[in-house]
Amino acid sequence: MVPETRVTQRALDGRRFELSGPFDFGGPFTSTVELLVNGRRYELTAGLAELGDAVAEALGIAGYDEEYAHQGGTLLTARTQPYDAGIRLREDRLTAVWRGRRYGLVTQMYRTSTSQLLGVLRNLRISEYDDGLALRPGSGSSFAAPATVTGQVPGLGLLEITSLTAQHATQLPRWRGLTTPAGELFRDTLTDGSPYFVLVTEDTWTTVLPLRDTAVDRVPELVGQLRLHPAT
Repeated sequence: MVPETRVTQRALDGRRFELSGPFDFGGPFTSTVELLVNGRRYELTAGLAELGDAVAEALGIAGYDEEYAHQGGTLLTARTQPYDAGIRLREDRLTAVWRGRRYGLVTQMYRTSTSQLLGVLRNLRISEYDDGLALRPGSGSSFAAPATVTGQVPGLGLLEITSLTAQHATQLPRWRGLTTPAGELFRDTLTDGSPYFVLVTEDTWTTVLPLRDTAVDRVPELVGQLRLHPAT
């Protein structure tokens, strides 16, 4: 039996979530948010400082082209031109990695110059805390939706946590969920037939995706031991 543990995770929009229960929360969590900057949409993902290296390796980036000092951290950029067989075109992709003391930020932009990238990032205030990064949009910028916090919890699955919005109500299944000590739990299936769960509380919306070590039939019981709420 894993002892009761507690952790706080910060989303990129500044919201913080506290998770507690008999689970191992020691694995890395990431946060993703979509931003509208001067009418254009960008996606940014934050995680531990090593996140940028992991993304670069996955994209086949052997080294970075440029390096800048930016908002107390280091900004690295690399331009690649992968071939997309689906659309039969070679893409122009700019990958940017911001590294702070403990956390990092990654984004990818297409058909974008380095000066345009810097213009976007200068419009955002990056703040680093003990529990993650937060962004504050400047003039002409806004969050397209609440940020998501994602982390793998052994035995339970992959959790995708976000703040509850009015739009979520339209995404709920038509049937009534199961009442658990953690909130109302709904079960549904992905297009490939794999099961997933949605946990809804007064403040949060969490998708639970079972993984290989998850006993799917035990998910309602396990979720009932999870405590999840916004942190003050």
